[in-house]
Amino acid sequence: MLRTISLTERAAGHMRGYLTDQAQAAGVRLRVKTTGCSGYAYVVEVADAIEATDEVFESHGIKLVVDRTSLPFLVGTQVDYVREGLNFAFRFQNPNVKASCGCGESFSV
Repeated sequence: MLRTISLTERAAGHMRGYLTDQAQAAGVRLRVKTTGCSGYAYVVEVADAIEATDEVFESHGIKLVVDRTSLPFLVGTQVDYVREGLNFAFRFQNPNVKASCGCGESFSV
């Protein structure tokens, strides 16, 4: 498995537009948190800083910042930005996921 995290061009375009309004942003932070019926959920947020314990990946010109705790859950993941009905959402294509909950909000590894 590749030790990388990447974006599709659509996801990068969306993040690029969002980061334009965040002049002080160091990049986009991807992490997981404990929650939901399956155990973990994805979090996408602005990275205000890059810490010494973070790993940084670059995809389509976007810096993806991942803390060491989240990295084992995210390595190999590609993030897309898709339309679901009338809404848009990030879709994580994660090879580490063993199961997802029925609502699609959480996963287990």
